[in-house]
Amino acid sequence: MNSKFQHIALIGKHQSAQSAPSTPSSREVIERVAQFLAAQARHVYLEADTASNCGLHEHPILNIQEIGQRCDLAIVVGGDGTMLGFGRQLAPFGVPLVGINQGRLGFITDIALNSIEQALTPMLEGEYTEDCRTLLHAQVWRQGDCVFDTLAMNDVVLNRGATSGMVEIKVDVDGHFVANQRADGLIIATATGSTAYALSAGGPLLYPSLPGLLMVPIAPHTFSNRPIVLPERVEIVMELVAGRDASVNFDMQSLASLSIADKVIVKRSELQVKFLHPKGWTYFDTLRKKLHWNEGNS
Repeated sequence: MNSKFQHIALIGKHQSAQSAPSTPSSREVIERVAQFLAAQARHVYLEADTASNCGLHEHPILNIQEIGQRCDLAIVVGGDGTMLGFGRQLAPFGVPLVGINQGRLGFITDIALNSIEQALTPMLEGEYTEDCRTLLHAQVWRQGDCVFDTLAMNDVVLNRGATSGMVEIKVDVDGHFVANQRADGLIIATATGSTAYALSAGGPLLYPSLPGLLMVPIAPHTFSNRPIVLPERVEIVMELVAGRDASVNFDMQSLASLSIADKVIVKRSELQVKFLHPKGWTYFDTLRKKLHWNEGNS
């Protein structure tokens, strides 16, 4: 038996333990995985909010910091949003994550509900593909003070207000002026985030291990204002020049309101998120399945 993964945390979607009638609930899936791991003689732990929301108390309960300190693997049951949130929180501890997809798309939660045991058995024995993903470190500065500081795995998005017109954003990269962009907003995305909002805004797909960042305008006023791929080791500064009720969000999970002259500074974090996939996993398999490439071909 591989001794590497002996202490395993189970984490589920926090919002609700319920799911669609045809889909097992988070509680049912977590109970199933816990029973499987216990049968494999692994030590099983439950993340605190997961245990509370699902009403599960059969295993020791840990908070995120305790998981980071005591566990050598975390299995996340949910969709990509759940994986993004816990990936950021566990990144400082270097705990690898495995995703069981209970959401819709599943770009980074890739084990299907009907193949949990089949996929996990060889992974627990050390047969897996390791996949390290870039994190963004983002700050909001106002009148010389940092008023918001966080991480993002997908993207940092400066958006116009819901009922207002375009925003104007002064963009600098490594201290060099790029342009004053007039648009509905601007996306700074990692390769992981290239399949999220950036893709909807017309950005390219980036292979996950590619060392680059995407800058993608949202509905730009000037048609020639196109997406650009930047080196990974740059500092991007977005300064709000004009626009009412603007805000900036991080992985669509946290939000900061912006005032005129606020600056959003984005650069690559020194931290990474480590995903484990079943042996033989490839990014192209994911793209074909999730983006419906090759449909109609047999």
